[in-house]
Amino acid sequence: MKPNMARTSQDFSSKRHFHWTKKVGTEEDDDQPPTFKPEEDKKDNANTKTQVSMPTPKKKLTAVAVARLRTVLTAFGKHRSGLPLGLGPRVIGTLFGSRRGHVHFAFQKDPNSTPAFLVELATPISGLVREMASGLVRIALECDKEKEEEKKSLRLLEEPVWRTYCNGKKCGFATRRECGAKEWKVLKAVEPISMGAGVLPGSEDEAGAGADGEVMYMRAKFERIVGSRDSEAFYMMNPDSNGTPELSVYLLRI
Repeated sequence: MKPNMARTSQDFSSKRHFHWTKKVGTEEDDDQPPTFKPEEDKKDNANTKTQVSMPTPKKKLTAVAVARLRTVLTAFGKHRSGLPLGLGPRVIGTLFGSRRGHVHFAFQKDPNSTPAFLVELATPISGLVREMASGLVRIALECDKEKEEEKKSLRLLEEPVWRTYCNGKKCGFATRRECGAKEWKVLKAVEPISMGAGVLPGSEDEAGAGADGEVMYMRAKFERIVGSRDSEAFYMMNPDSNGTPELSVYLLRI
């Protein structure tokens, strides 16, 4: 027998009030060599045969173990489908929108990957820019938790409609969007930018070309914190602000 090794767990405390519990377990089974019990048939001395008693075939045991492992991996893979592109603890966040349009917010795993989360806020981007110029901005997106009798398997990032709050003030609703050609064009234009803000010129063939057709954007890296199945937070990483994010986005299912 091997002694049980106790592994210490470290409590992660943060002003963000997100906590994790990580469980790790291993099991080791010592394989026992097969035993053979020869028996001689004394009834027929001319044709003496040795009978061998074989243990349970290990092939069957191995097949059962592999089947169980595949079941666990399949279930884990379905659970991880909540991160369609495998969002990790660091993501790329992009705010963009035309001068007279609404704010679009996208989170990507990599600069060239399809957005795992893309929503359109009812807030005009000009209003958000003014809000950010005044100090820290905290955007909270809330959606309703499904009822027990209508329980769905939607991941938090897949929720279609959100109530929007900016620094505690209600700002209408946000709607989840698919990344179309227009949105993808903006993300491709800012792909080389890791952090910064600016204006992209509008296309001449677009309605409202000119100053109104210009697209304002802000792009940065965000730290992603998963509190539970119903809560996630994204904190903008700004090296010039002593670790204090200028923009925070909270996703809550309540």
